[in-house]
Amino acid sequence: MDEVAPSIYARPTAREELTWKGRAIALTVGMACLGVLFVAARVNPSHSGVGSHRQLGLQDCQFESRTGLPCPTCGMTTSFAHFVRGQVGASLWVQPMATVLALMTTMAFWGGIYIAISGRPAHRLLNLVPAKYYLWPLLVFGVLAWAWKMWIHTTGRDGWG
Repeated sequence: MDEVAPSIYARPTAREELTWKGRAIALTVGMACLGVLFVAARVNPSHSGVGSHRQLGLQDCQFESRTGLPCPTCGMTTSFAHFVRGQVGASLWVQPMATVLALMTTMAFWGGIYIAISGRPAHRLLNLVPAKYYLWPLLVFGVLAWAWKMWIHTTGRDGWG
C-alpha cells in the first residue's frame, strides 16, 4: 500500500525555464540597470543637493528656475550619485524617492543577471504581492519625498557635505 502525498505538498516535477529570448530580455534589463548605476558613479554629487545632472549635459530645471521650488525629480541624480558611493544617508536626505529607485535599480540589475544565467522566470515572485500593495504606497512615498525636497530646499537645508 503506497501512500501518496497530497498534491499540495508535492514538488513540481518539471522546472520552468525561459527561452533564449526571455534570457536576452532579462540580460538587457540587467545591463540597462547597470548602465544607470555606472552613469551615477561617474557623476560627482552636488553639494547643493541639486544640479548634478548638468554634468551629463542636461539643462537647468525649468520648474525650479520659474517657481523657485524643486520639481518632483530635483535631486535624483545627486541622490543616485550618493547611493552608488554607499552614502545612503546622504542619498536619503537629498531625495528619498531616488534612494528607493536606486535600490530598485540595483535589485533589478541583480535579478536580471540571475534570470539571464539561470533561466528561471521571476513572474511567480512578482505575482506574490498584488500591485495595489506596493504601487499606492510607492506613489504616496514619492509625493512625501517631493514635499521633503521642497521643505529642505526652501529652508536652506538642501545638500550634503
